[in-house]
Amino acid sequence: MKPVITIEYCPKCGWMLRAAYMAQELLSTFSDDVHGVLLQPSEVSGRYEIRINDNSVFDRKRMGRFPEIKELKQLVRDVVNPAKDLGHADKKPA
Repeated sequence: MKPVITIEYCPKCGWMLRAAYMAQELLSTFSDDVHGVLLQPSEVSGRYEIRINDNSVFDRKRMGRFPEIKELKQLVRDVVNPAKDLGHADKKPA
C-alpha cells in the first residue's frame, strides 16, 4: 500500500494555507508514489509536523523553523521513492 503523508498544522496560528500549499506541491510531485496527503488540524497549539504514515519527517518545534519546499520534497522522496529524480529541486552533489 502506498504511504499517506499527513501535514498536522495549528489552525489557531493560521497555518492552514501553508499546509495546503505544501500538500499541493507534494501531490504534484509524488502523485504516483503516495496514496494521498491528509491535512490535519492540530489540537496542540503551535504544531506543524509532517509525517509519512506514522514516521515524522519534519517537526517545526524540533527544527525551530518551517521546511523549505525543496527540502521537504527531498525528505519525502528519500522515504517514498529514493530513486526519483526531482530535477531542479534535487540535492546538489557534494
